[in-house]
Amino acid sequence: MYKTSRFLKLVLPALMALVYIHFSCSKDVSYNTPVASDKTKPGVVSNVKVNNFKGGAYITYDLPKTGNVLYVKAAYIINDETGKSRQTKSSYYSDTIIVEGFAKKKEYEVKLTAVSRADVESDMVSVKVNPDTPVYQLVAKTIKMQADFGGVNVQTTNPLKKPVGAILLYKATGDPKYTIYQQNFSDFAAVNFSVRGFDTLPKAFATYITDQWGNNSDTVYQMVSPLFEIQLDKNKFFVNRLPSDTKIGFGWELSNLWNGNTGGTGWHTVQENVPLPIVCTFGLGVSAKLSRFILYGRSGYEYGHGNPKVFSIWGSDNPAPADVVLPVFAEVGTVLGDWVNMGNYVWPGPPSGAPPTAATATDKAFFNKGMEFTFPFTAPKARFLRLAVSESWSGATFAHAMEITLFGNTK
Repeated sequence: MYKTSRFLKLVLPALMALVYIHFSCSKDVSYNTPVASDKTKPGVVSNVKVNNFKGGAYITYDLPKTGNVLYVKAAYIINDETGKSRQTKSSYYSDTIIVEGFAKKKEYEVKLTAVSRADVESDMVSVKVNPDTPVYQLVAKTIKMQADFGGVNVQTTNPLKKPVGAILLYKATGDPKYTIYQQNFSDFAAVNFSVRGFDTLPKAFATYITDQWGNNSDTVYQMVSPLFEIQLDKNKFFVNRLPSDTKIGFGWELSNLWNGNTGGTGWHTVQENVPLPIVCTFGLGVSAKLSRFILYGRSGYEYGHGNPKVFSIWGSDNPAPADVVLPVFAEVGTVLGDWVNMGNYVWPGPPSGAPPTAATATDKAFFNKGMEFTFPFTAPKARFLRLAVSESWSGATFAHAMEITLFGNTK
């Protein structure tokens, strides 16, 4: 052991000096510089075949016989009107290159070149592609705008689930042109969103669809008269405890759910093994056609503990509705005694995609802004509501929430 230790003491300084000299004399190598010195011009791709799809095409080919090819490059114009172009590349490990982003269903020219490891290009091979109708144009054909409470509702369908954006425009009275009011980007099969805050006078709205390559569809214009909507007066809300309601725990009374404080104490049930769903009942003090509500979960326990994950809202317009034991699940519109299911809801998970137990700071901030949910247009008027939590984020048999804000038409 002594000889080994002495040997390391003598040799290590010399080794460290050599390592330092090696790295101090080396230069950074750019991935953009040629990776070989062979300046031989590569041959061209051959046996080219095209398989078109919506908005693009797969191009297959045989690589040139020369062995110094690094990749194949495709250059093409995607929009004849704007002259916008794209380049895509495929390594020598593949015999296929994808070209996409074309603005229309028509013939386009694609220029293929093989590029060597020394960055030498082959002669160009021209191929014609005929992409089918792009997805953004197909989605645009499904645009539907309709009056919603306090604004307009926009719906589109995207069965291929390709990334597109639905861009809502608005032109205020007296303004010379439309401006972007809201943008909704997703790859969902169905898009359904509303903008609110308008009076009931006719409003000029328009919508178009865009894709990730900057292609825009024709714009759909429509005059919409928003439906009347106000925030319900929380001073009129009152506790209406029924026998099947879950017991209150820790002194967090149901009335805290409308005290205007989202950061103090809220509604909290006992942490006991009680049957699901966890239920509370309260009166609105008025009969209203409800449009939407914002529910605030408990901060510090985002996506966890007793915060509601899956829940329903039941309503009754009866002046004195009788108690009924609510099921864990029922279809919207189900009638049980004096009560009707006015909506089934799922609080969405962290928008970052992280697991609920590892939500990011941004996820938590999003959670604490409150989550808005809408009532179906078919939901009847109600003067009493029951919040029925069938699953909390922890899976426990208790629930808590901090505040609820309701909107609708009380006329």
